[in-house]
Amino acid sequence: MDPTSRIELALEAALGHAATPGCPPKLARALHYAVFPGGARVRPRLCLSVAHACAEEDPTLPDAAATAIEFLHCASLVHDDLPCFDDAALRRGKPSVHVAFGEPLAVLTGDALIVLAFETLARAAVAGPALSARLACLIGRAAGAPDGIAAGQAWESEEDVELAAYHRSKTGSLFATATMSGAASVGADPDAWRMLGERIGEAYQVADDLRDAVCDAATMGKPARQDAALDRPNAVSELGLEGAVKRLEGLIASAIASIPDCAGADDLRAQIGAEAKHFLPKGLARVAA
Repeated sequence: MDPTSRIELALEAALGHAATPGCPPKLARALHYAVFPGGARVRPRLCLSVAHACAEEDPTLPDAAATAIEFLHCASLVHDDLPCFDDAALRRGKPSVHVAFGEPLAVLTGDALIVLAFETLARAAVAGPALSARLACLIGRAAGAPDGIAAGQAWESEEDVELAAYHRSKTGSLFATATMSGAASVGADPDAWRMLGERIGEAYQVADDLRDAVCDAATMGKPARQDAALDRPNAVSELGLEGAVKRLEGLIASAIASIPDCAGADDLRAQIGAEAKHFLPKGLARVAA
């Protein structure tokens, strides 16, 4: 089965444990709405790609880790869009969860997805209790403090923000966890895969900053020019367009170079190089040239 289909099936199965007939109907609909249809599923695909490169044999724990990571990502989007944060009316080309279902249900939807992420890991523990416990620690740290998603969002409330620390927490933490969890789920050393995730995560954030600066809402599927409107730290304001493009290219090269030796290293390098070509927004090729 191709990774994307595998992820979609795993997400549906895991969500089925929460959105059952006993669940409040609106909450059940909001949970499904927040997860489907999804975006590119970059983080869970990265998790599965590393597991495959490390000679995955049993898909149970890799699937659980990939699913948990995507649930946390979806939860972060639901919360990011709330009026108290970005106050964004669009996400993935459709009304944000709080617009479609109301603010209280949006808060609860994000909370429920976070809990479901760890329930999913617990259900898979039978395939490897020790590995499952390690995954829970890795993924939990990526969600909270001191340098997970919650910390990244909290940096927006500080007066002095270091851009690298902000990106590392808000975006990079979940990418680093994706690569580390992919390795840990098959018994490989997760620390060897941290740099790959960190570099891809920072590259993805720089690319998002570039898209926010040069693309429109229809292209992005969410409001554009949010960084400038909310005075958020971003790569374009700090480095300029050309500097941000160069930073993006340097991060991709560093990410590929960081891939440890393993059975599927060459295939993974080729895959990341091919997918990274889509990071740069259309219209900026001349800047990169």
